[in-house]
Amino acid sequence: MDSRGHRRRFLKCAAGLALGGALPLAPGKARAAGKDLATLIDVDACVGCGQCVQACRSRNLERIPLPVKPIPQPYPQWVRVSDWSERRGIIDRLTPYNWLYIQSCTVQTEQGERRVFLPRRCMHCTNPPCANLCPTGAARQNRNGAVYIDHSVCMGDGQCDRACPWLIPRRQSGVGVYLELAPRYLGNGQMFKCDYCRELLAQGKPPACVAACPHKAQSIGPRAAMVEKAKALADERGGDIFGLKENGGTNALYVSSLLFRDIEAALLREEQIGPGRPSMRPAGASMERENRLLGAVLLAPLAGAGLAWVRTWREKQKKRNV
Repeated sequence: MDSRGHRRRFLKCAAGLALGGALPLAPGKARAAGKDLATLIDVDACVGCGQCVQACRSRNLERIPLPVKPIPQPYPQWVRVSDWSERRGIIDRLTPYNWLYIQSCTVQTEQGERRVFLPRRCMHCTNPPCANLCPTGAARQNRNGAVYIDHSVCMGDGQCDRACPWLIPRRQSGVGVYLELAPRYLGNGQMFKCDYCRELLAQGKPPACVAACPHKAQSIGPRAAMVEKAKALADERGGDIFGLKENGGTNALYVSSLLFRDIEAALLREEQIGPGRPSMRPAGASMERENRLLGAVLLAPLAGAGLAWVRTWREKQKKRNV
């Protein structure tokens, strides 16, 4: 086994010891294999109308809390506060208050220029590193593959952001449970991202974005069926699929008659990739990411103990107020 393999094995062991000893197993860990629901996004059919964005905002925006002001400055001083509360109207990127946006670029083809539109949100990886490495157990995956954040225990430390190959989770400082612990020294708000409308999925309904698409550019079904549909469309058009193998496979699949490497090149050229604007390049874990996450994983027992104290304190407060 090479040094990379040894390091990964050590990281997994450390995660198991830390999370297993201090925190309950996330619900997604016990989910039945092969039950994932995947969305298929037909890039050729998307016209960028934004109906999916508005449906997502209508469902989620009012549920996202506003921060306390002034927001506590974390220690040390170089740790940045992230506050999007005065920019909740922004829809041209992912933010704590905007979980879906339309990414676009112009690709040069043999037939001329073509404008491409890409609804972007959480990829909902089949084996999500954000859930596997979250030190507090806040990032979870349920039985149909929805990756979500339990905000009753999220402290905004951002490990899910750094674990995500596309840097999709976004932080809002000044909200959440960390304010009841040691806001200058433990946590920095909460992380937010698309939760796949998991409550709707539990009711047998599609996510709001899928239901709202007037051009049927998005569809949902068992992942195996969506993979077969994507392959058939790609073969028919001589096109490409994104999400089939990226980061081990995702539950957001994109199919296009254009190659995604050409779309990625156009996004880079037009500066449409950056914070809150994910790339379309193949992604995998990096040594740098693993090094950054190791310390957080080893601190999981401390975080778990702090959250247990908060729960006990809340129960005491409820009894006193009865």
